[in-house]
Amino acid sequence: MKTLVIANQKGGVGKTAILVHLAFNFQERGKKVIVIDLDTQGNASYTLQRFATDTVASHLFNHIPPIIKNDKRRELALIKADAALANLDAKPLKEVSQHFHANVSNLAEQNFDICLIDTAPSLGIGMVTALTIADYVLSPIELELYSIHGIKKMNTTIANIRKVNPKLQFLGMVPSKVDKRNPRHNHHLQQLQTTYPQLILPTSVGLRSSIADALASGMPVWKIKKTAARIATKEILNLADLIFNKMATVK
Repeated sequence: MKTLVIANQKGGVGKTAILVHLAFNFQERGKKVIVIDLDTQGNASYTLQRFATDTVASHLFNHIPPIIKNDKRRELALIKADAALANLDAKPLKEVSQHFHANVSNLAEQNFDICLIDTAPSLGIGMVTALTIADYVLSPIELELYSIHGIKKMNTTIANIRKVNPKLQFLGMVPSKVDKRNPRHNHHLQQLQTTYPQLILPTSVGLRSSIADALASGMPVWKIKKTAARIATKEILNLADLIFNKMATVK
């Protein structure tokens, strides 16, 4: 099982929208996907609620093993966020990390191919623990000043985590909620491509209302029957192709 964490210490950058669409896309490719929602806002849990299992996310940080019913037929499963996640930072990091690692390993034994983890927009125990067991991390980045200022902090966090998890591969930063009619966005994108040529992915996701419609409806944007959804579909599928191929080739 390959584990991908979607992480950024800045909120509102489109993390969940990207994670949910990767989950749908990977499922349609015939992969068995488990989504773990570690964000107490629970947005991924809302969109994917029909795939919810009997296990909630806080259980993964203690000795309770995850329960996935009908696992032989389930191609997409959700371990939903719950209120107890807010108490994680009061617990010993070493203890919760050990439990989380063991429980994610248990999921691998249930024949899931891919584990996608959504994290809260803060450097708490949830994000740190997820990164310490992950194979890959992807960081959506909004083309606004505050989000751009957070890039160095996120890069530093990943570099520090790799000291304890050397297998962690940074797949890069994906420009999200991009408005190509906005000169500021275009300027910031050019700056980022110049400053981080190896880290900025060569595709982006626009500021599309059809993506919000899809998330609210619990379906991928390519199933939204609106002409406006076509561009969003193309962007999302291009990103999914890129990430899937990177996960297939990066060791």
